[in-house]
Amino acid sequence: MEDWAKRGDGNGVVANLARRVTAAKQTGGAARKLTIKPFKERPKLPADFEEDSWRMLSNAVDAVHQKRPVSESFETLYRRVEDVCLHKLGAGLYARLRASCESHVRERVATLRGRDGAEDPVAFLNRVDDVWGDHCDATLTIRSVFLYLDRTHGDRSSSSSSVESVRSLWDMGLALFRASLADDTARRGTDGGAPHGDDVLGKATRGLLALVERERGGEAVDRGKVKRLTRAYRALGVYADRFERQFLDATRAFYRAEGTSFARNGDVGEYLAHCETRLDEEQRRCDDYLESGTRRALVQCVEKELVDRHVSWIVDNGFDAMMDKSDVIGLRRMHALLRRVDGGLDKLRVAFGAAVRQRGVSIVKDEDNDRDMVTKLLELKRKADEVAEESFGGDEAFNAVVKESFESFVNQRQNRPAELIAKHIDVKLRGAGKGETEDELEHSLDRAMALFRHIQGKDVFEAFYKKDLAKRLLLGKSASNDAEKSMISRLKAECGSQFTTKLEGMFKDVDISRDVMRSFRSDSERFAKVEAAGVELYVNVLTAGYWPTYPTVEVSLPPEMDALQGLFRDHYLGKHGGRRLVWQNSLGHCVLRAEFPKCGVKELAVSLFQAVVCLLFNGAGPDGRLTFEEIRAASGIEDKELRRTLQSLACGKVRVLVKEPKGRDVEDGDSFSINEQFNERLYRVKVNSIQLKETKEENAATNERVFQDRQYQIDAAIVRIMKTRKTLSHQLLIAELLAQVKFPARPTDLKKRIESLIDREYLERDRANAQVYNYLA
Repeated sequence: MEDWAKRGDGNGVVANLARRVTAAKQTGGAARKLTIKPFKERPKLPADFEEDSWRMLSNAVDAVHQKRPVSESFETLYRRVEDVCLHKLGAGLYARLRASCESHVRERVATLRGRDGAEDPVAFLNRVDDVWGDHCDATLTIRSVFLYLDRTHGDRSSSSSSVESVRSLWDMGLALFRASLADDTARRGTDGGAPHGDDVLGKATRGLLALVERERGGEAVDRGKVKRLTRAYRALGVYADRFERQFLDATRAFYRAEGTSFARNGDVGEYLAHCETRLDEEQRRCDDYLESGTRRALVQCVEKELVDRHVSWIVDNGFDAMMDKSDVIGLRRMHALLRRVDGGLDKLRVAFGAAVRQRGVSIVKDEDNDRDMVTKLLELKRKADEVAEESFGGDEAFNAVVKESFESFVNQRQNRPAELIAKHIDVKLRGAGKGETEDELEHSLDRAMALFRHIQGKDVFEAFYKKDLAKRLLLGKSASNDAEKSMISRLKAECGSQFTTKLEGMFKDVDISRDVMRSFRSDSERFAKVEAAGVELYVNVLTAGYWPTYPTVEVSLPPEMDALQGLFRDHYLGKHGGRRLVWQNSLGHCVLRAEFPKCGVKELAVSLFQAVVCLLFNGAGPDGRLTFEEIRAASGIEDKELRRTLQSLACGKVRVLVKEPKGRDVEDGDSFSINEQFNERLYRVKVNSIQLKETKEENAATNERVFQDRQYQIDAAIVRIMKTRKTLSHQLLIAELLAQVKFPARPTDLKKRIESLIDREYLERDRANAQVYNYLA
């Protein structure tokens, strides 16, 4: 019975009865009826059971807190706790345990007081770490002994109004430790001290901040200790109030001083790398020993002090230098840091746009170096695009800055950039870069098109491009027919089919001319006369509306050439009645076979005017000389053109004629003869013409065409407005367009361009209101 009383249940009696029934069956005796009767008196616990139990457990608790060996085994202690709880004595046991632990915790916290106030905060921190570690170890050990109490009493609600009475043992230990610290803080406040300065938590916080500052200064610190203590702050519920706020204040002061010092004496590139390193360090610091909730506030603190306070210094003193050096990595770092603070990217975009514009304006305004303008602009565009893509991550806002900057300065000289871009493309399509592969040529054309997109005078470009294309087609100067058609496709995609209608018509005329010549060769009667003359004839029949306008220059052709023209004219007009042929003598070119005393027979590739002049020397007098006046009378070429032609034959690099007297200019009275010293190595020799500069009249005609067909500028204005506004009504869009375009425009014309952009999916009508347009990114 005594054993049952100690166990606290009737399991012993039930087991004993079961054994008796089993024994009876095994003896084979007759079955007997058993009657189980209750005890006449309820078993009672010994009077000293509770005190005796607490004495045993109290000794164990004291030993654990004092780090002494425990006399009883943990199993024995655990069984005793279980017995006490089973007899509904848990509440009293919990209260006694709490009081004992409270006494020990207060003693433990008291060891942190009473030292000299001058004690090093880091040394004090070591003692705090030890005390906290001992407390945690003791609490965990005690909880393992009192686990049954913890599970059955600590987790269920109590009728008591005291919250402490229902805490788990671990939470009870934290509450006692926290209360002891609070008493210390209150006591120091009562004694006239600063509650949040000289108390245990205040000193510990200063120690933690000292370790963090040492680590920021490059010293190695015990991160494990810092992590344990910050977790202690969190467990005690004082992390935000007693550590985080002070930590952020210290961080703010540290980086404010560091940023100011660096900005006063440092290099921007080095400073940006330093900022990047500091941010990475603080991120790792959060991962290693700070609360995750501190991360955002900590990073914002560093960003504010190192970046936000110095945005102007960073941009004003670093951006231009990095742009000049094409420092893609440095600019990428600048972009990454400035995007972290409000207004940082706005400042960077302004600086980027200003840098691109400043460099572009200096190129466009340098009239003495127009020859290199396009090459320099393409290089600037390449660098700007590279920075926007590689450094600024392809941010559309920065791409827009490049576009707007180029549009602003490329059009500061009204027509010249458009003309020079057309000339640049002409050089490429003529195959000036002989070493370029087909892919490299395509890339060069793509880059030129990227520049072309920014010019407003696209009609000026078209005029010069058409003029150069005509020469390439008629003189066979194109390096690649595929490249020519590829360029037309680019222009068509960029500006629409209307822009390229005439250019495509020029290609069509060249193809039709081949068919016309095949038809002429099949006219046996007339072509037989051509073959009899021993002259090869090829005629390009051009549609006047497609090709540039050429001045009519009269010339008296040699009889055999004039006869051949007549044969072709009769054949063509016989096939196409009602048409009119006008010979463009300025576009004609010939190949002459000439024999020279020193080098024998050569073929001379010359213009029609050069051919006419050279053929006149077949009928020269015995001395082989002809005067300027004689040549003019015989050729019928107007004075300026004749002087230019003679200059190319007698004063150029390839001198077929000799002029007397010697000199660069052709004057009245000068005489000319065949150059008997002519001695070129090549069999076919190209005699270049002397190109006259454009006359004022030609420039005036080009400027006049600038004011025609402005539809593409209207398109650009619509896209620019809608890209900014995103959504706009029809009336407001028309009003803004009329305010922006610099030439008269009718609302009906603007509406057509809006419809075109809708067809090309730059805009869409709002589904709810057809009078409202939305921009499609």
